[in-house]
Amino acid sequence: MIVLDHNIPEDQAEQLRRSRTHFRQIGFEVGRPEWDDQQEILRFLHATKQITFFTRDLGFFRAPLRHANYCLVVLTVPVLETAHYVSMLLRHLDFNTRAKRNGKVMKVSTDRITWWKIGQQRQSITHW
Repeated sequence: MIVLDHNIPEDQAEQLRRSRTHFRQIGFEVGRPEWDDQQEILRFLHATKQITFFTRDLGFFRAPLRHANYCLVVLTVPVLETAHYVSMLLRHLDFNTRAKRNGKVMKVSTDRITWWKIGQQRQSITHW
């Protein structure tokens, strides 16, 4: 399941809908609008398996947040390009399945993807 944080703008969510990317968004289809607390979102992620969670909150890009049940993706791209980079990541050969994404905490920027993976102490980087 793909879940977008409430901080992903509605116009970007709409672009993803038009591209037939199936997702749910915090505060709309799942959770509550007041879930801006990281702990509430992490409780949800721990209780639900196989989630890729996209957010613009840099506070989620921390190695201790790695978990086998989900993938955290922090987007540091221009706001108006959010949908484009979500789609690009989901199609990337290294991350195009849940199995390839789970257990990672990732940061997506315009030129690279940086991530921590369960069982590895060092960050990995790949360029678009």
